[in-house]
Amino acid sequence: MSNYRRIYYNLFSQFYDGFVALHSSDTRGDLRTFLANNLPVTKAEVVLDLCTGTASLLPVLHQKVGPGGKVIGVDFSRGMLRVAREKTKPYDNIQLIEADICALPFRDTAFDAVTCSYAFYELKGEAQDRVLKEVRRVLKPTRVFLMMEHDIPANALIRTLFYIRLASMGAKRAISILRHEKSFLESYFPEVKKIVTPNGRTKIMMCTN
Repeated sequence: MSNYRRIYYNLFSQFYDGFVALHSSDTRGDLRTFLANNLPVTKAEVVLDLCTGTASLLPVLHQKVGPGGKVIGVDFSRGMLRVAREKTKPYDNIQLIEADICALPFRDTAFDAVTCSYAFYELKGEAQDRVLKEVRRVLKPTRVFLMMEHDIPANALIRTLFYIRLASMGAKRAISILRHEKSFLESYFPEVKKIVTPNGRTKIMMCTN
């Protein structure tokens, strides 16, 4: 990851939660609860959250796996992780790791589930391919990777701003992939299903390993 992107996300960490809530119309965090409810894990299992950002999803995942399970959040931004540590202080079984998600520091088949929310399409070019290969490597067979993303906005102005933000982050390839999202993910995973969230502005792609 470039130093520019690190600086960008370190600064963005101060506004990230508000931006996601506004864009997804989810000021209460209901969509993260919706994602966790659709994650097929049981108590005492281990979940990995990629690009964990400010750790908004981790407390919800903690409730899913219980105190006997474990939740690990990975991000390359120290600014994001600094905010995340404040949020996760009450939880003994949440661990935060600074690492490159294109080269995860975990053994093969280490996780019962992998999640990624509002981050995959900000990755540049081949980084998307490398991350999906890493997800397949660290995820146990027949288990799932849930990827939650903003759906393409219906409003023309918001859609334009959405594309501009992706392009500004060097994620132009993502715009093309978005138009063929299911077939793209099926080139990595045997089974892919799209789940539309209640507000219709966010989607979850459920990919079975």
